[in-house]
Amino acid sequence: MGNICRSPTAHGVFEHLVNAEHLEKHFEIDSAGTHAYHVGSKPDKRAQETANGRGIDLSYIRARQVKASDFEYYDYILPMDNENYGLLIQSCPEEFTSKVKLFLDFAPEHPLNEVPDPYYGGIKGFSNVFDMVDIASNGLLKVIKDHHLT
Repeated sequence: MGNICRSPTAHGVFEHLVNAEHLEKHFEIDSAGTHAYHVGSKPDKRAQETANGRGIDLSYIRARQVKASDFEYYDYILPMDNENYGLLIQSCPEEFTSKVKLFLDFAPEHPLNEVPDPYYGGIKGFSNVFDMVDIASNGLLKVIKDHHLT
């Protein structure tokens, strides 16, 4: 929603995976929130601490709100939960709705279909979110490599 917890974590994890495979020239990765609560802010300190502990720096990411042009520009729009999915679908032009999928759709082996918001919980929630987005990021990268880079 505010682009300071889940989305920047996914942004950083996915970018890290892409860079590790030297595929960065094929990607433009960004994250955005459905609300303007934290525009311009760095990711939550707990998200940064969790990512830093796993070798990923999120400090360069700044929160922004989704804009109308994102629907046409980006190939994938991946909300973390059904509430944000609904908000995005409401504002998405009909011709681009197929780009909007839940992020955990790329982690079919995971028992949940939504990444829970860790904001009001403790550091363990951020660790769980990191694990979820790591699984989904690997799944997303595999799909993109299989369908778009071969």
